[in-house]
Amino acid sequence: MADTESPRTTPWSRLRRMGAPRATRANVIAGVLAMMLGFAMVTQVRETRTSGLENLRQSDLVALLGSVNNQSGRLSKEVQDLTRTRDQLRSGSSGAAEKAVTQRAATLGILAGTTAATGQGITISVQDAGGTVKAPDLLDAIQELRDAGAEAIQVNDARIIASTWFGTDSEKQIVIDGKVVRAPYTIRAIGDAHTMATAMAIPGGVQESLERAGARVEVTSEKKVDVTALRPSKAPDYARPNGEG
Repeated sequence: MADTESPRTTPWSRLRRMGAPRATRANVIAGVLAMMLGFAMVTQVRETRTSGLENLRQSDLVALLGSVNNQSGRLSKEVQDLTRTRDQLRSGSSGAAEKAVTQRAATLGILAGTTAATGQGITISVQDAGGTVKAPDLLDAIQELRDAGAEAIQVNDARIIASTWFGTDSEKQIVIDGKVVRAPYTIRAIGDAHTMATAMAIPGGVQESLERAGARVEVTSEKKVDVTALRPSKAPDYARPNGEG
């Protein structure tokens, strides 16, 4: 009798069976790993959504929004003042140029750290008896203050400017711009006091991180903060105003 194949053993059926997924050990492990990865991703997304501002109380969010609105108002007023100064300069108003130059020099002096500054702000006291605070921790605090609108900052007797760097010396002491800074650390920042204090208190933020590391942190809002540490004035070695030889 001639060899015949039933429909179940035709070449097409064999090909379908070969291409069908099999419940091998490797496939099962791959499936479990994919499920675990998906679960981890979903968990991370949920944790991200519940961190930061979402953990603040409603009163804190309202206060933070009010501070942002106040800062927006101040910036709008600054734009108006600058526009008025520009118009005065264009019209040749007597004394306008001298006044503008003086104001600009004062602003640049504060930004460069060559001029002392005073104004409302906050003082942050960091007690670190165990020596657990590291240079990156202080840098994080400075970055948070800058993001919150700090206009002048001082750590102990070191003035913080745009080019300031943080590091550690051979004895594992914190160094700011080559100068050793020892605990306790006192950070003085001039700017909107409420905005900066609220930024420090955000769950998972700077204050909580320092306290979790073992430091004792106290943030005080003040009507007058003096930033008196100065940087030496240094002429640039290579940069020149555009147009000079």
